[in-house]
Amino acid sequence: MTKLITALFAAAVLVTAASAATPPETIKFPAKGGEVTFPHKAHAGKGCKTCHAGAPGKIAGFGKDKAHALCKACHEKEAKGPTKCVDCHKK
Repeated sequence: MTKLITALFAAAVLVTAASAATPPETIKFPAKGGEVTFPHKAHAGKGCKTCHAGAPGKIAGFGKDKAHALCKACHEKEAKGPTKCVDCHKK
């Protein structure tokens, strides 16, 4: 019985870790200028540390200023991706 419980616990830990490592396809952010749909999976190739200072998960203090500093600045630097308000914010 102990082996069964241990095996079930180990399986639960592995499933939880695997699901945490799978990024969502898209993330929607409500914004005053219109909702922003972020194609997370398309950006995952850049590496988690590009946007996430710590472990992957919600970005601390994420809001308008941080989004523009991370997202818009990266798009301008890479000369790739939207940089105008209406390109991201959809009403």
